[in-house]
Amino acid sequence: MSHENDVSPLRGGRLSKADRHSQLLGSALEVIRKEGADRLTLGHLATRAGVSKPVVYDHFGTRSGLLIELYRWIDTERIEAFRQAMAAAPKDRNKTIASLADAYIRCAADLTGEFHIVGAALAGSPEKAAVYEELLGQSVAMFVSVLRPFSELSEEAATRLCTGLVGAGEALSSAIVRGKMTEADAIATFVNIIRGSLA
Repeated sequence: MSHENDVSPLRGGRLSKADRHSQLLGSALEVIRKEGADRLTLGHLATRAGVSKPVVYDHFGTRSGLLIELYRWIDTERIEAFRQAMAAAPKDRNKTIASLADAYIRCAADLTGEFHIVGAALAGSPEKAAVYEELLGQSVAMFVSVLRPFSELSEEAATRLCTGLVGAGEALSSAIVRGKMTEADAIATFVNIIRGSLA
């Protein structure tokens, strides 16, 4: 799930608006990784991306707008990797649960550090709360679609259960990033939580 290819210089032509947007987000992620969130300003991003300031302002408007877009982009990468992993998963109940736990923890832990850094930079922002709810909803919907065939729960009850499971998965992923738990232990724990919840 590396974004490094997104920020490589393109040769022979201007970028489309969508490609430029992705390139700027990739450059912003690199700034956070190498210099920290405090260094991520629109002006600094323009310098790092090799574009003029008006280009960056045209895409994001404000630093908060940039952070919101980056927050959403990082999570979309996680969800897409998770979706691809689950598309290839076996359909047997126990194997599906094992694949779900493995895919979610690995995808969440992969970029959780950046996700939390950007989230902390947005602390107190009403936009962050709205985007977080949107992203949480996507994860919950994925869990419901994967687990519903193995449960007799109603759609509403399954959504409530999966909201709790996603919260557990996020907490376990965060523990990996903080060095409090190994990835293998987090995955095994998540498998037990999911199995127990469907018993």
